[in-house]
Amino acid sequence: MQIKRSGDQPSQKGPEAWFTGQVRIDPLHTAVAPAHANVASVTFEPGARTAWHTHPLSQTLIVTAGAGRAQTWGGPIEELRPGDVVWFSRARSTGTARAPRRR
Repeated sequence: MQIKRSGDQPSQKGPEAWFTGQVRIDPLHTAVAPAHANVASVTFEPGARTAWHTHPLSQTLIVTAGAGRAQTWGGPIEELRPGDVVWFSRARSTGTARAPRRR
């Protein structure tokens, strides 16, 4: 059994090659073979988004707070709210962003 205590792993600034705007990555779990899934909490500040990218396997997003958007290349933009779970199949080009503030 392995327990990682809250705050044991420092937050990281989202790399500019992966994100536009201010993004914070809080690592939660690093995969141990034979598993492949790393887990992180990613926080997007207003206006932040990911660069278009692919994953060699799949990706699951769980929206825990705020509002966001997700899209596959050429597909419709989907609005996201807390509690939503998004699954992207492997090798799909994806993008995610914080939703604009409503006035």
